[in-house]
Amino acid sequence: MTASARPDPEDALPKPTTPAWRAWLQAARLPSQMYIFWPLLLGQALAMGDGFSWEVVLACHLYGLASQLYIVFANDVADMATDRRNFTFTPFSGGSRVLVDGLLSRRQLARAAVLCAVLSALAGVFLGVRHGTWLPLPLILFGLALLWAYSYPPLRLSYRGGGEYLQMVGVGLVLPMIGFSAHAGTLTGLPLALMPLMLFLSLSCAIATALPDEPSDRADGKRTHAVKSGVSATQRFILRLNALALVWFVFVPLPGVTLFARAALALPCLILCLVSLILAGARPGERGMLVFVTAQVAFSLTPMIGLAILFLAS
Repeated sequence: MTASARPDPEDALPKPTTPAWRAWLQAARLPSQMYIFWPLLLGQALAMGDGFSWEVVLACHLYGLASQLYIVFANDVADMATDRRNFTFTPFSGGSRVLVDGLLSRRQLARAAVLCAVLSALAGVFLGVRHGTWLPLPLILFGLALLWAYSYPPLRLSYRGGGEYLQMVGVGLVLPMIGFSAHAGTLTGLPLALMPLMLFLSLSCAIATALPDEPSDRADGKRTHAVKSGVSATQRFILRLNALALVWFVFVPLPGVTLFARAALALPCLILCLVSLILAGARPGERGMLVFVTAQVAFSLTPMIGLAILFLAS
């Protein structure tokens, strides 16, 4: 048998009894779509008066779905070795486990990731050809490049350090910009006062969701914030980001949002911040860590959801 005909070693694995559709559903990690959907919708809500079209809304969220699948599939492929060492994974971290459990092959996920990346780019092409809004396309391509820089050579920043900041840029800046520009055709009019808030929220969420993986990340040489600074110091850093986000949200005026509305949205965030403060001593593998991360995800999404609803209703 020639080298080119040699079978993939994964093909020799015992065939799983899990139905293929269920394995792909597990690999898709659809709850993680919320990290994409709400920033993208918020950007659209800010531009709803400029060239609104349900076709554009649909194209944006088809892009969002394809982009999210590209991220989870590609990350599973890149992190397979680390995920095998991970015994403290949670619904927010540690990958989908389909490769670890032998439910799908690495080749299958890699091909699916490429397909989803192509579909993401095609959404940008559609917006340009059909609606004359070409700005989303380079933003979409930049977002795809961020994931490559996060997990793959030559940068591989999730291992070398700084991966959380790539996530911050992708979620906190690129997604709202794509949503806004898809309707407006420009970034003029996007409220600049909103951007620091989005960055604080996105960074705290990115760092928090990596906390449960600290033991396996440390063993595999990944230089996440938790590995470099320790779990306790990272939790304190996250709480400081929470405080910055709350102060910015309440005291920095946002066009079209009253102080009362901002304070009302900040109240559940404050409660979630207090929950996180109480659980700040939790360690990976403990139930308290899962609750801490859950509170941080909710803290990050609450202002995005609230603002999106407010702008859509106005």
